[in-house]
Amino acid sequence: MHTPVFVRRLTALSLLGSLALGVPAGYAADAAMAAPVPAPVPAAVAIARPSPAEVTLATESLQRLLAHADPATQAIVAKYPDLIAVRPPPPRVNPCIVPFLYPPFRAKHEANVAVAQKGDIDLLFMGDSITDFWRNTGPIGMANPPRAGKAVFDKYYGAMKVANFGISGDTTQGVLYRLRDGEGQGFQPKAIMLMIGTNNAALCTSAEIAEGVGAVVLELRHDFPAAKILLLGIFPRANPGDPIRKTVLDVNPIIAKLRDGKNVFYLDIGARFLDADGQLPPDIMPDQLHPSEKGYEIWAEAVKEPLVELMK
Repeated sequence: MHTPVFVRRLTALSLLGSLALGVPAGYAADAAMAAPVPAPVPAAVAIARPSPAEVTLATESLQRLLAHADPATQAIVAKYPDLIAVRPPPPRVNPCIVPFLYPPFRAKHEANVAVAQKGDIDLLFMGDSITDFWRNTGPIGMANPPRAGKAVFDKYYGAMKVANFGISGDTTQGVLYRLRDGEGQGFQPKAIMLMIGTNNAALCTSAEIAEGVGAVVLELRHDFPAAKILLLGIFPRANPGDPIRKTVLDVNPIIAKLRDGKNVFYLDIGARFLDADGQLPPDIMPDQLHPSEKGYEIWAEAVKEPLVELMK
């Protein structure tokens, strides 16, 4: 979550420069090590993209319309042939769905893989720093420390078999890579709590992030077919009116479509962190992004009953 913007942009540019265009080849055992290709996306969150046949049909329809236009309109079109035309969206590989791990995250990833290989995990936490910081203790003696969920974790989950695979700074593409590269093998949890996508907001649209979240959910369903997934809406961040808050919150209505009431369950608890004016109080999210200990308590209380149900 704290990766500098310019580093994230360089990483994204490096990724985009290495993309191999094509149709996903399924879930081969060495998928994470092969040339990166976009992961499959559930239809519920897929961005609508016109097919070549649809573009051709629209172009032919426009030509017929212009052929019967009045002389003045035809003269303008003849003078400016590109003024009226069918313009399909430019081709763009959505980086949110191309498995890619930022190299500095490799050590944490390998530690997660080691945990996965040991097995005996009932509940999996998957995400970025907001999930990662469940393990933070904060300064000794400080009341309500920032970015520190360990005390709350111990209170609510200390007696459970939990694996925390959150990595600070990670993205949807990072989670895809990690799952395919060992974090999705070696165990079968009863339930998974997933929240990911806020780190994609600097470079991607809400619709692209939603595709990334959908791809992660599809990968989790493939790796852990018996698990129940609690998909959380991305938490609010920044101030009301800030573009990045709008970007992340606009993801949530899209990914809510992924719930099926059988394997995937959606829960948006973002409003619990806000005051009456839509602000993030400093005692709940001091940096307007990461919960304090009090924020983690709000989170734990909100998901306590749903997780109990999913763990049955």
